[in-house]
Amino acid sequence: GQSELDRLLRELDGTDNFSCLGSNAVLPVSIAYARACAVHYGLPLFRYLGGIIGEASPMPCPMMNVLNGGAHSKNNIDIQEFMIVPNGIGDETERVRACSEVYAELGDILSSKGYATSVGDEGGYAPMLERDDEALDLIFAAISEAGYGDTVSLAIDAAASEWFEGCKYYLTKRETKYSSDELISYWTSLCRKYPIISIEDGLGEDDGDGWNRLTHALGGEIMLVGDDLFVTNRSRVRDGIENDRGNALLIKPNQAGTVTDTIDAAITARGAGYELIASHRSGESEDAFISDLAVALGAGFIKAGAPCRGERVAKYNRLFEIGADRGEYESGNRTKDACRITL
Repeated sequence: GQSELDRLLRELDGTDNFSCLGSNAVLPVSIAYARACAVHYGLPLFRYLGGIIGEASPMPCPMMNVLNGGAHSKNNIDIQEFMIVPNGIGDETERVRACSEVYAELGDILSSKGYATSVGDEGGYAPMLERDDEALDLIFAAISEAGYGDTVSLAIDAAASEWFEGCKYYLTKRETKYSSDELISYWTSLCRKYPIISIEDGLGEDDGDGWNRLTHALGGEIMLVGDDLFVTNRSRVRDGIENDRGNALLIKPNQAGTVTDTIDAAITARGAGYELIASHRSGESEDAFISDLAVALGAGFIKAGAPCRGERVAKYNRLFEIGADRGEYESGNRTKDACRITL
């Protein structure tokens, strides 16, 4: 089965992190085996991976990156991702429609203000702005103009590990310096001002005490997502659970190395009540495995980028196919072909 194949891959590599064979070589083998098994058993991939969970869980809500900064663009914004989350809308097709309309509205607003509308690595716009929180102002304005003020929220991927040096956070694009507590206060102030429901990597992966304080400060109000903190690793997730660090896991299969290791990390997190967010990478192909994985794991959310390039759109179209397969759209008489994004 899948676990036996993945265990063999680990034995062939002989290291803890696939540093011999490389996870980019191992993961495709693991995924290919999962796809082959699904075909053998006559099952859609999400059912093979998740069984009853994949069949019965709600569809994952998009966390759509609409504005980029940090390492994902060459603009002057330190925060890496600004996302919109249609968490007040229940239907998957309507969620993606709402995000697409907000994304288009944001482009119009940026153009009207003379800002560039070129895009970053994940399809979000990458303008030069006067300050980072101006991005939140512009996105919130786009949400309101598009008519989704009560149903679309905001999320941030700070990627703060990029800023952490010694005991301080150096935001080089703004030439700003924070202590852990000052950065926690900054995130708290943004959450008070804007409808933010999630902050990913709000502190550096090695700032364990800071993560504990951040979790105590905001963990009861929003998702505090660990990407660099957990790297889809079961032992690191356990450590976070035991030390009260974060409350949500970003799931990236290439970090884990195999399908089995990815699922093990997710099950560990979910067992402690952590939310799950399946995620793409900044460098992507049109493979839509993460869409099946998100549904299989019962992940509440999925990060797949802005609806402007094929490698991002493929993930949303696969979600529509899964929804149609599960009978999600029967009341609206919509077919798989009717529920697609075309570029």
